[in-house]
Amino acid sequence: MEFSKDLMDLKQQIWEESAPFFRKVDEVAEANTLKVLNAMRECKVSEAHFNTTSGYAYDDIGRGKLEELYAKIFGAERALVRTQFVSGTHALATALFGILRPGDELVSLTGKPYDTMQTVIGYDNPSPGSLKEFGILYDELPLVDGRVDMGGISSVLKPSTKLVLIQRSRGYSMRPPLTVSDIGEIVAEVKRVKPDCVCFVDNCYGEFVDTKEPLEAGADLMAGSLIKNPGGGIAPTGGYIVGRTDLVELASYRLTAPGMGDELGASLANNRWMFQGIFLAPHVVAQAIKGAIFAAGLFSRLGYRTNPLPEEQRGDIIQAIELGSAEKLTAFCRGIQKYSPVDSFAAPEAWDMPGYADQVIMAAGTFVQGASIEFSADGPLRPPYHVYLQGGLTLEHAVIGILGAAQEMEKISDKT
Repeated sequence: MEFSKDLMDLKQQIWEESAPFFRKVDEVAEANTLKVLNAMRECKVSEAHFNTTSGYAYDDIGRGKLEELYAKIFGAERALVRTQFVSGTHALATALFGILRPGDELVSLTGKPYDTMQTVIGYDNPSPGSLKEFGILYDELPLVDGRVDMGGISSVLKPSTKLVLIQRSRGYSMRPPLTVSDIGEIVAEVKRVKPDCVCFVDNCYGEFVDTKEPLEAGADLMAGSLIKNPGGGIAPTGGYIVGRTDLVELASYRLTAPGMGDELGASLANNRWMFQGIFLAPHVVAQAIKGAIFAAGLFSRLGYRTNPLPEEQRGDIIQAIELGSAEKLTAFCRGIQKYSPVDSFAAPEAWDMPGYADQVIMAAGTFVQGASIEFSADGPLRPPYHVYLQGGLTLEHAVIGILGAAQEMEKISDKT
């Protein structure tokens, strides 16, 4: 190994301390693998469903089977799973534009959404074509000590409130992600106050972290990205929307056109990648979580603030670490990039990433561009300089990359 003796000694210590936490992660992965496998058996997935289609793609049996499978896995009435979604934000925006009408109100119950969703909404970060431009009202419930203000939900919901947005993951913040249990309590309170309100969960980074998903906790709709957890590191692009039949149908009219909905859309990417990806997803997510636990232990021991801590319950795959300076954030990302399988020779630099208010630095030596189920890290260049580590197709790679990030930061400390 190319790492210092001190780092290697610390690595062995953290590895041993992480063992009981790893066992719990493996138990969840086994339960989720059985769930996915049973769904594939019940749906009778076959090789015939792996073929591509072209043109309008009416009666695309692969596309239809994939959506049947997602609905069964996530406990939904209907699913929209398409390579035509360019990102998780695109899937979320499609659902919001499909469901909301002028004069309806959207309320974020998890405080300010992350940067790209702010441009979709258009109030704090105006952007052409935003919900605001289409006459959609917006309000948000500030977090209290990083938690959803359960007592404030009744005051923020109004007669015009059509939909509440519940962001499961932390975004670019240090607040803890929501567990499925947390989401269940939030949904129950919303339904108590306003039974007809749609509860929409941004499930990005949260799939297969628990043995249950938000729809099983009472949510009406949820969406995410295929190049995050459910793609298993195999899906080349795409996103999904799953939930109530009427809501998914409305979203499908926004994805294609009114009257067309989900009956069109060619499977231009080989469907096998999507089927194989979701089959592998529970295992790959477990690998990513183990890597996050290891990183939390290592950097906590090195004196940095980490969230969550190794022993804390996780609601997503992300490990947040407060580094304290732009130099350390840059060094961390360069260490991750250095030990990546793709573009390891590249040196990450902060840049004006579309949809973000601050410059963002990103380490992503991934086989699928920007796939954050693959081992990667990023963060905005703003104090106190948090880095957000996520993904890892294998635990072995995650450990090596984490040690690489720590060593690059050691070099910064040695110079000062």
